[in-house]
Amino acid sequence: MFENNGMNNDTNDVFQQPGGSYYSPRSGYPGGGFQAPGNNDEPPKKKPHKGLKALAVFAGIGFLSYASIQCYQFAAENESIRSFLGKSAAVEEAESAQQEEKAETVTDSAPKTETQAENSVSEAEPMNFVEFASRENAMSLPDIVEKVTPATVGVASTFLYQDTSYSYGMFGFGQPQRIEQEMPATGTGIIMSKDGYIITNAHVIYDSSEQYHMGLAKEIQVVLNENYYEGDIKFDATVVGYDIAEDIAVLKINSTQDLTVAEFGNSDDLRVGELVVAIGNPLGFELFGSVTTGIVSALDREVTINDSTMRLIQTDTAINSGNSGGPLINSYGQVIGINSSKISSNYYSNSASVEGLCFAIPSSHAQKIINDLIQFGYVTGKPQIGISGVDIDETLSQRLGLPVGVYIREVESGSAAELAGLRAGDVIIGINGTTITNYEELKQAKDSYQAGDTITITVSRNNTDLDIQLILQEKIQSDTN
Repeated sequence: MFENNGMNNDTNDVFQQPGGSYYSPRSGYPGGGFQAPGNNDEPPKKKPHKGLKALAVFAGIGFLSYASIQCYQFAAENESIRSFLGKSAAVEEAESAQQEEKAETVTDSAPKTETQAENSVSEAEPMNFVEFASRENAMSLPDIVEKVTPATVGVASTFLYQDTSYSYGMFGFGQPQRIEQEMPATGTGIIMSKDGYIITNAHVIYDSSEQYHMGLAKEIQVVLNENYYEGDIKFDATVVGYDIAEDIAVLKINSTQDLTVAEFGNSDDLRVGELVVAIGNPLGFELFGSVTTGIVSALDREVTINDSTMRLIQTDTAINSGNSGGPLINSYGQVIGINSSKISSNYYSNSASVEGLCFAIPSSHAQKIINDLIQFGYVTGKPQIGISGVDIDETLSQRLGLPVGVYIREVESGSAAELAGLRAGDVIIGINGTTITNYEELKQAKDSYQAGDTITITVSRNNTDLDIQLILQEKIQSDTN
């Protein structure tokens, strides 16, 4: 509610001017009025006629005006008289130019009307997201797409899922039956050479998931974009090499087509906020060659995927299932990343939806890996112990009576572990004096050394701690560490 502020709102109040006094329009003093002349006043005297005087005055004024105009015209046409008076034609011309310049300046600096302002805004070229995020001398988005799309392919993998089932009868379990089932998967790839080398993600052709763990795909096909190639566009691919930890694989096709090769750029030149474009096949080949745009959200982002820690480019460019292995492109149409993964919330969880958290392998990091895979079939210089194992946490430690660490489930034949004397059933609890409590710590400790280095592994065997000297071997693609 509003409260009364004490002001008198009576409409009968009289409005007063400043000063408080009212002045009559007919008098020069307060309260005065108009007075009629009295009877005692003398009658007005008769004044002489003034018509002739007025006529003479008007005639004189007219004559002087005419004479002044004639004199001005004569002086204006005579240069010597003008110089005598102090102004030459050049001076007058300069003054005239200055006056015109001042007039133009005043006109330009004058405030614009609303209509003029709207016209000025409409005539100016509007800045948009692409222009703000692009580099200098950048290509247009359609030109980028036209350049890279022919070098973007589809990768179709067929995995073989094997399982064992048991039949039930009156007397319990029957004989075990072996079940085999084909499971298709799709991804994206990048043409890197005229002779048919294709780059993609390792997880597109190799399944290392805990749920299925199907391993290398049974069959792999590469599909070209039908809008840019004629004739046969499907080719059987062979695996040149792959690295699960780096999530990079190289395929090879034999094609007589004139393949378009992607141009690769330097990911080290990227800046946060820079425009990037992704091309791929989200959710399968029905959306083949889909284009999305965004910016670089972060650089050297440390992300752990499938027990492997990588430093990746973070982007808000839409990357979905099926985009894996496709190109992340800068505003010059150069591939500066290999799209790898995204973070998303569980559909059935109560957590908030997560969008715009996608990651790509930097091209500068991928280059050495790709060269090694083509030349050797594996990434050189990586150390390997040669074991597979499982974590012993606090709960399992109390239940099994084993120390916290990594339980060795299997020792690979001919590996560094076998040569050093490690056994299945040992629990690794330390490397070079550093405590090991889980498999990730073991991997990080091992990867801090090079192939050929000698390390001391501490294991618990039959409730006895042992220090074992081990020479790390160079890792060739396998499931062990």
